[in-house]
Amino acid sequence: MNIKLRLIIMNFLEFAVWGAYLTSMGGYLARIGLGDRIWLFFAMQGVVSIFMPAIVGMIADKWIPAQRMLSYCHALAGTFMLGVAVYAHGLGSGVDFGILFLLYSVSVAFFMPTIAISNSVAYNALEVAGLDSVKHFPPIRVFGTIGFICSMLCVNFIKTKTGIQLQHSTGQFQISGLLSIILSLYALTLTHCPCVAKGKETKSLAAALGLDAFRLFKQRDFAVFFIFSMLLGASLQVTNGYANPYISHFKDLPEYANAWGANNANALISISQLSETLCILLIPFCMKRFGIKKVMLISMFAWVLRFGLFGLGDPGSGVWMLVLSCIVYGVAFDFFNISGSLYVDNNTDNEIRSSAQGLFMLMTNGLGATLGTWAAGLVVNHYVYNAAEPDWNTAWFIFAAFALVVAVMFAVCFKEKKNVN
Repeated sequence: MNIKLRLIIMNFLEFAVWGAYLTSMGGYLARIGLGDRIWLFFAMQGVVSIFMPAIVGMIADKWIPAQRMLSYCHALAGTFMLGVAVYAHGLGSGVDFGILFLLYSVSVAFFMPTIAISNSVAYNALEVAGLDSVKHFPPIRVFGTIGFICSMLCVNFIKTKTGIQLQHSTGQFQISGLLSIILSLYALTLTHCPCVAKGKETKSLAAALGLDAFRLFKQRDFAVFFIFSMLLGASLQVTNGYANPYISHFKDLPEYANAWGANNANALISISQLSETLCILLIPFCMKRFGIKKVMLISMFAWVLRFGLFGLGDPGSGVWMLVLSCIVYGVAFDFFNISGSLYVDNNTDNEIRSSAQGLFMLMTNGLGATLGTWAAGLVVNHYVYNAAEPDWNTAWFIFAAFALVVAVMFAVCFKEKKNVN
């Protein structure tokens, strides 16, 4: 089989595993009475992202070939995710939070490192095949987003025997677990990734975590950039955790009970991933024409629109605002994550470039996402789950106001270098 096709299958499965539950888990948790603890499940992804990718990466570098490490991690992640499905099946609100959270936490602890490991497997396979990774990997990676979307749509439209959509049942975890097991077997057939030979230097845990790059904080422009990256990273998991329960709650209101959007939250949210796929293509042009500061500001104001339109929209006459919110998500996410990574790569020395990327990920997907999810949980719990009358609109407007304040402060504080490579 053509190596590019094999890597397309790997990427499709990798992100299909995640897409099966990431945007719908909040709806399920709200349905079984754990809406006030949604933030904990999403914060755990940030917590494990701080250290697990570095640890697993070091093991793959030194002792276990990356394709096998990918297999082992997915085997464990899939097993524990199936454990979530088996344990919680049929229990409804009788689920014990501690058991459910423990099974889920172990699963994501082994899943999150596979995102980086799968990239390493792909780069190695392309190199062995004599192909340029810069040219050939992006079209392969796009199929990861397609896999994510396909999983979202499956759990949206497939129903259980009792007529409940998988997005509101344990079926989403079952789908995710099964896909992980399939990928764990498939990974064993991929191109061998040799470990670093004995005697050759490998990255320390500090370097893998990006700690070597902390000296960049001595430079004002980088210090400001990383701090605001953390603040903007706080927005990353908010809609993943709360968009589905928010849109689905309209089903309980008579005027929206039969609205398509209210009954197909995941399908509506999938527009965000479609937009993300297309917006990747705009980044090279925008980075060259506008520079990192303006591109980051575009992302920040896109987050303002993302949250604000959610607060203003509804699945009825205001569904266009929900759709527009999903469209601007591509700009909000890609212009921050990918452009920020390129900025770090173009403005750091070779000896700390990998560590600097690790620091960027630590500040955004680690600390930023964890703190942001925790803060979002406080807001949503106060205005929705612990309130006499749920007020989702105010919660979304608070998130929009936060993004607006971050954008204005960034515009004032960040001074872009005139000569960016």
